Parts: sequence; structure tokens; C-alpha cells
Amino acid sequence: MPSRNFDRLKQKKLFLFDIDGTIAVGDTLYPGSADLLSYIDRIGGSSYFITNNSTKSGVDYVEKFHRAYHLDTTEGQFVTSGYMTLRFLLENYSGKVIYVMGTSSFIEDLRRSGLFITETCRPDIACVVVAYDSELTYDKLCETSRVLFTTDAPFYATNPDLRCPVDFGFIPDCGAICGLLTVTTGKHPVYLGKPSEKVVELCLSRSGFSREETLVVGDRLYTDIACGINGGVETCVLFTGEAQKKDLQDTPYRPDYAFENVMELYLACAGSNA
Repeated sequence: MPSRNFDRLKQKKLFLFDIDGTIAVGDTLYPGSADLLSYIDRIGGSSYFITNNSTKSGVDYVEKFHRAYHLDTTEGQFVTSGYMTLRFLLENYSGKVIYVMGTSSFIEDLRRSGLFITETCRPDIACVVVAYDSELTYDKLCETSRVLFTTDAPFYATNPDLRCPVDFGFIPDCGAICGLLTVTTGKHPVYLGKPSEKVVELCLSRSGFSREETLVVGDRLYTDIACGINGGVETCVLFTGEAQKKDLQDTPYRPDYAFENVMELYLACAGSNA
């Protein structure tokens, strides 16, 4: 089982939070989230939000955090799977034709960055990118299948999450969408968001804190906790989203800490100062 020794938690300064199912769901901020974020500010630490939701940009999240949660943040605090995908494409496919299946806002973000994006099959496609698509249609699935069958373009995706937390439970996420395409075409994507260690490395570079001072907090073992493990930092799972206690019995992604919710994590970090 994860450690119940919380001494190292009190030494953490850089907190990398998943959002959906971890500190909030929809427009509802979980009890304890604001307290923990305030505590991190008080100790001179930093909070980053590492989400695999590619439907929103950093600017979108700043607006949502202010409107829904009454929290002031900056664009640089948000590291989304969409942003990690954008960085990868700029480094490796600038000037080439990129086929993308995703929301219109995600596609426009890529185009505004100067990338050549197509949403239809053509022979000169250099790579295929699939994102969490809340505007998904059967026609999009058919066109993406056509591209995967008729070209040898590498297949990438923003994130492997199978389901996304919402107020009534879960809805299909990017990993589930890619599952449809994989069983149809036999092609498997390379995922660019969590659990890539590059997410942790980017936050460390931006913040200036050390790995020993860093904690990844999330509700999924195979994305959030795996991301922290891959990045060489300690991890904490919260049982307010996908992961359940029984999942810890047989997983390669064992967290260093586990709590029922973010309030319990806050109390463990702050101790008598809570």
C-alpha cells in the first residue's frame, strides 16, 4: 500500500495536478482544492495543471478557473495534452501536411500556430493526429479510417484516457475513440500527453523546482501516476475519479500516496497549519 508517512509531503513545493476527477468535475470545485492551492502559494510553491483534456486551451482554462472556481491562474500554469501535441508537431512536422481529427477549436489552435492541417484524406499526409473530440461524428471516424488504411502516415493521439469524468459518471475519452480506430484498422497510436515524462520535464523547467520537491496528483493510475513515475517524481492518487482502492492491488503504476479526496491531501500537507 502507499506510504502513510507524510513527512515528505510537507517538503513538496511543486504540485502537478490533474483537473477532471482530481480537483474538480465540470464546473464544481471539490472541497479542499482551493485550500490546498492557497497553502501552496503560502509556502512559496507553484501549482501546475497537467490535463489530458485537449478540447480547451490554456486561455480557456484560465477563463474557466476564474468563472467557475473563482481562482486566478495564468496560461503558463496549464500543460494540456493539446499543448504537448502542438509542441511535438512544431518540432517534427512543421511545413508538412497533418491530418487531424478533433474539435474545431483544437484544429484552429494548431492552424494559428502555422501548422498545415487537413481534415480530409489526401496522398501527401505526413502524420495522423486524433484528439479527444466532443464533436465526434461517424463521418469523422470513417474519414480517419480511410487515412489510416490508405497511407503509411504515423498515427499519434493526444492521450490514452479511456473515459472522462462528468457530473453523472463518465463519457468516452480519446483512448476509447482510438480503440474504435485500432480495432477497425489495426493501427495503434503513439500518445503525446500523459503519461509522457515530457510533461513533468516541462513543468520542472518552467518552475525551477527539483524532482524531490515535486508531486503529481491525479485520479488515474495509467496516465497521472504513470506520468509521475516516468518523470521520476513522487505521486499521489485521489479516489474521486477513475481509480479505486482495489485497483492498487494489481497495478504497475503504484502511487507513493493515496487519499480519499483532495481535502485529505491538503490536511496531510498542511498538518497543524491547516
